[in-house]
Amino acid sequence: MSQGGAAARGAATSQDEGWAWMVLLASVLLQGLTLGFPSCIGVFFTDLQHEFQASNSETSWFPSIMVAVLHGGGPLCSVLVKRFGCRFAVMLGGLLSGVGMVSSSFCKSISQLYLTAGLITGLGSCFSFQAGVTVLGYYFVRWRTLANAMASTGVSLGFTLWPLLSQYLLDEMGWRNTFLIFGGILLNCCVCGAIMRPVQLASGSLLQSPKPAEEPGKRAEGAQLSNGASSPHPELQQQTRRTACFQMLQKYLAFDIFCQNKGYQIYTIGVTWMMMGFALPHVYLVPYAIQNGVEERRAALLISIIGFINIFIRPLTGLLSGHRIFTGRRIYLFSLAVLLCGLSNFICVISAEFSVLIIYCVILSIAMSGIGALTFQVLMDVVEMDRFSSALGLFTILESITLLIGPPLTGLLVDITSDFHCVFYNSSFFLISAALFMGLSFFALEKKNKLKEASKVPLDNPSRYQYNEMPTEPQSESQSPPAVVYITSI
Repeated sequence: MSQGGAAARGAATSQDEGWAWMVLLASVLLQGLTLGFPSCIGVFFTDLQHEFQASNSETSWFPSIMVAVLHGGGPLCSVLVKRFGCRFAVMLGGLLSGVGMVSSSFCKSISQLYLTAGLITGLGSCFSFQAGVTVLGYYFVRWRTLANAMASTGVSLGFTLWPLLSQYLLDEMGWRNTFLIFGGILLNCCVCGAIMRPVQLASGSLLQSPKPAEEPGKRAEGAQLSNGASSPHPELQQQTRRTACFQMLQKYLAFDIFCQNKGYQIYTIGVTWMMMGFALPHVYLVPYAIQNGVEERRAALLISIIGFINIFIRPLTGLLSGHRIFTGRRIYLFSLAVLLCGLSNFICVISAEFSVLIIYCVILSIAMSGIGALTFQVLMDVVEMDRFSSALGLFTILESITLLIGPPLTGLLVDITSDFHCVFYNSSFFLISAALFMGLSFFALEKKNKLKEASKVPLDNPSRYQYNEMPTEPQSESQSPPAVVYITSI
């Protein structure tokens, strides 16, 4: 056997063993460095307000932009990964994140902070996180589910450690030097990306660096020119560009699914509405506690408690939801978690004592674990797997819009009323209304589909209209690996 064939076979067997576990460790660190990072912004909320003489609404734009870009940059990241590969995307993201935080330490106004720490760091975190999740699908086949579950623990670790480190550095050297140190820490994403070397198939072809497909218009134009023909008519060129643009939008943003699939439509609207209130406690809990006399170190500990409990509860929630009892009923479990999250906010309204806030964080963390574990599992249940990546693109962009505007609007309400209780009333309103909307709508949709089945009314495509489990057809070994799926975790 040739040496080249032996080397290719050795590279192919690296899946599920050996270097794959180093890549998994790098992915755990990436999720802690990227998705876990916004959890510490609330620690700096009061200091940034005093430094820039900004209102609650103006200050809250900073974490809102970061989180919105982190969640909504998926389609851009998918193009980057397809063109250059996962390793390049992760390392570019780490560079952007580091540069963004270093630049933010020199900002002279809150608007400059929006650009540096908000846009640049958020976009870099998006690239690193989503490309890091994608590479696990290449390195793991047999243990892919386990690998993704273990990688998601990095988010909880980030939630636990970032606020504690932030409060310590803030007390010791101020927010500017802390942001400078954070820039150096986030550059470690580049190290994690360097570990993610491309995987090879037995044939020797690289899995991670697919060549971008040519647009149909360019292929047709190239064929004509190669045959000696003149270039197409300008109107035909324009029509070709429109067709290519429409195909790209349909590939990354599934508007056709949104219009035709009632289950996807209900779920997307419900989660988008939910996100208006979901992020509010993470942004305002620390300043709310400080305003009510809680020591700053103890206030930062509240966010860490949420992250620490998530480490243990989220895997248990994932295992529970995978039980056959909940097959076809995960949406109701998800709605129950959202409802619990909304009701828990009333605890903060009752009292702002530290012991009461700890109870609130425990209940909130349990509810958040259910939401985080089920968000994308429910999406897989209501959408065919061959269109999942497209449905996910539209889903994350819509939720990023409400993540962007939710905290600033609530901050404006706090500025007007001078009452932090508005934060938790507002959050409860959006969460409870979203939970009731999704639960009741899916119940009505399920009942309607049962009546249709009973009356023997044929449907063109039943899977489009009813909420059920979407099985994926098994692929033969000769087929290429499944399409890349970019998942944003909460």
